[in-house]
Amino acid sequence: MFGLGFGELVLIFLIALIFIGPKKLPELAKGLGKGIRDFQNAAKGFSDQMQNPVETPPSETQETPKIADATQQEKEDHHS
Repeated sequence: MFGLGFGELVLIFLIALIFIGPKKLPELAKGLGKGIRDFQNAAKGFSDQMQNPVETPPSETQETPKIADATQQEKEDHHS
C-alpha cells in the first residue's frame, strides 16, 4: 500500500492521533476513505471512456456516402 510497511502505517496513525485527536480521527478517516473511493470511481470511468470507441450518430454515417457518391459522379462527368 503506497510502499509503506506496517510499522510506518502505525507511526503515521499515532502521529495523526496525537495531532488530530481521538474525536476527530474517525471523521477524518471516513472522509479520506470517501475521497479515495470517489477518485477510484472517476479514474475507472475515465478509463472506460478511453477504451470504448465513440459511436458516430446515424445521421453522420448516412451523410458520408452521399458526399462520396457526389464526388464520384463529378469525376465521371469530367471524364465523359
